[in-house]
Amino acid sequence: MHESKMAYSIEEAADCTGIGRNTIRKLIEWEKLPVLKVGRKLLIRADTMERFMRVNEGNDLRNRDEVKPVCNLTA
Repeated sequence: MHESKMAYSIEEAADCTGIGRNTIRKLIEWEKLPVLKVGRKLLIRADTMERFMRVNEGNDLRNRDEVKPVCNLTA
């Protein structure tokens, strides 16, 4: 049985999306992809990652100006 995760590490997000780890780190640095910081570990909510991919479909994620930011729905 496959268990669904609520959040992914950068490595897990890279594995499940096909986006490179360095690209995900850049997206976080550019404040295009929000994260939860737990000590030194960064977690990306699964629903946020899905929304990010939907909003940026067809965009070049290596081009900062082309990437649309997403934000967490809860504050």
